[in-house]
Amino acid sequence: MRRTSVFILCTLALVACDKHDPILPGERSDIFDTKTLNVLNEPVANVPENVATYESADCPYTQKSDNTVWDGERKIFSGFATGNSVAGTRIPLCHGKYVYAGLSTGELVKINPRNREIVWMADIYRPSNMTGGASVLDIVAPIQIHNKYVYAGGLGDAFCKISDATGTIAWCTNIGVEKNFIIADTVAYVVDTEKNLNAIRLKDGAIYWRSPVKKSRTPKYENKIVIVGTEKFDAESGKAIKK
Repeated sequence: MRRTSVFILCTLALVACDKHDPILPGERSDIFDTKTLNVLNEPVANVPENVATYESADCPYTQKSDNTVWDGERKIFSGFATGNSVAGTRIPLCHGKYVYAGLSTGELVKINPRNREIVWMADIYRPSNMTGGASVLDIVAPIQIHNKYVYAGGLGDAFCKISDATGTIAWCTNIGVEKNFIIADTVAYVVDTEKNLNAIRLKDGAIYWRSPVKKSRTPKYENKIVIVGTEKFDAESGKAIKK
């Protein structure tokens, strides 16, 4: 009977983690509950000829693998360290007077470096990833801001659109993201961890089309063509362009 009670308590604890991750305190957006991909299988209308190359603004802050963010020798944020992370250099994003950092615990945080206040935080992962105990939720792809929204993807099977003002999640699409992505007006071109190039509608997170790629590479955009490694795809239809 005692063992049964312990099992039930552990199960309830996992369910609680599934909905509200307790790793960092404070208010946050609910974890999204999308279970299937909404693939439209239709072309993208009015794709641009070219897009601006994403370049992170000169950001004087540094981010360590233990989920701390530093202003020189002054710590402005301290997260929860975890062993379930991906090796690599962590680069926070500076925008206006704020700093944005993606953590190995799956949180995206907006920080005011002047007073070290957490403006908001959002969970960037699928709920079921919290129940495994050893899931990798790392946010390793560079964070981007476009038209008052923050876009972030992580290894917890999520690519999300978040309000920059409030931290409210507008939508999340159920794909894992490791590489930098392209925002082209009303669509994002994202290579997922399952080796697919996705054309994601920024309005609601629906996927216009998805095409398999040979290797996961950071995509490039030139003359209405999305380039992934040595492969080229029509930005409108997603069809592979043969050499």
